[in-house]
Amino acid sequence: MAKALIGYLNSDLRVPSGLAVDNARLRARVSDLEALVLRLQAENDRLAAAHAAVLLDLEDAASELQPA
Repeated sequence: MAKALIGYLNSDLRVPSGLAVDNARLRARVSDLEALVLRLQAENDRLAAAHAAVLLDLEDAASELQPA
């Protein structure tokens, strides 16, 4: 029974370092994705503001063409 328990337990000493490497890689990937989300949100905000400005310009131009 003791041999079965010892065989069941993971005795590979490389696993914690492998997990640490995977953890660091995943944290770096999450950081990269968070930076990408922030960049895309800023770009989206800039495009939305530009679109709103174009719509306002079109609305002003249309109101100038209507008779008073």
